[in-house]
Amino acid sequence: MACTAVVLCAMGLLGGTATAAYADPGPGSGVGRDAGGDAKNGGDAKSDDAKGGGSAAAEDKRLDDVRKEIEDLYRKAEQATDAFNGAREQVELQQKEIVKLARNIDSTQQKLAVLKRRAGALASAQYRDGGLPPEARLMLGDDPEGFLDDATLVRKGQQAVKGVISQLARTKGDLEGYSKAATERWKVLEENRKKKESAQQDIKKKIDAAKDLESRLAAKEKDRLKKLEEDQAFLKQQKWLDSGALKEISGKASEQGKKAISFATSQIGKNYVWGAAGPDTFDCSGLTLRAWQAGGETIPRTSQEQWHQLPRVALKDMRPGDLIIYFADASHVGMYLGDGAIVHAPRPGRQVTITGAGSMPILGIVRPDK
Repeated sequence: MACTAVVLCAMGLLGGTATAAYADPGPGSGVGRDAGGDAKNGGDAKSDDAKGGGSAAAEDKRLDDVRKEIEDLYRKAEQATDAFNGAREQVELQQKEIVKLARNIDSTQQKLAVLKRRAGALASAQYRDGGLPPEARLMLGDDPEGFLDDATLVRKGQQAVKGVISQLARTKGDLEGYSKAATERWKVLEENRKKKESAQQDIKKKIDAAKDLESRLAAKEKDRLKKLEEDQAFLKQQKWLDSGALKEISGKASEQGKKAISFATSQIGKNYVWGAAGPDTFDCSGLTLRAWQAGGETIPRTSQEQWHQLPRVALKDMRPGDLIIYFADASHVGMYLGDGAIVHAPRPGRQVTITGAGSMPILGIVRPDK
């Protein structure tokens, strides 16, 4: 946590004395938040605007528009990534169920074959012993007692035949049920495969468009674009801190939470890749999934399912290790570290990093270890 605090102080994401050292950037100022006040840089920016007739401000606006467009594309790609992950999870589940049903069908067919042979043997025995009706055999027989014994055996044989026929009918019903279930599972599997392929194409389209936008920028513009992203994150985090939200949060991490945090923070610097869940690359929910596996809990694969299935807690009760779900569609997730910070996998082109918990719109908090 001490390491986290140092990083956050350096980024200007903590409240109190940490944020007091940074001046809020003015609209279009292009001014970095330097601990020394950055008066010189501010003067240079004004001078540049005066010389260029506002060209610097216009350039900042153009880059900010590009930033918004790129962020929008990556947000839509992240929504599609969640759909892709969900469909892929369902495909894997349906495949397992189909394999299980196939095994049931095979064993039931073998059982059915055995029962058919047994029923055939019993039917043949009955046919051989049929002949005269029971009354005639009693009248003509030399051994009435033996006949009665035989009659008892015949009744048992008849009961056995009925039992085999009944079992045969049940087994046939089971086989038909398994076959019908397998057909339905196969249809669902194909539907989820199509959803997965559609989401995959959508993701690629959005990411390619965002990368194309970035590729058109010069090196200095790319640096400035990254700076604009950081400025926006800072302003949103500061607004969240100013709301007093952090003052109410004082929970301590559980033992499982500490293990999950340790795993997540050890991934810092690894690339975001959509659909990835380690060990070398992660998407946002892939990181939280693996982190909590390290903490001893199995949680859903996607941020949307993490939001729907895990127990929710109030913001004031949040503790390190909890997951913060972002945006109205629950399409992003990060792990709370304490001191107003999260670790998360942001988007393509970025790496697993620490940022302010309030730098994105919070939907709610869920707790994997209950």
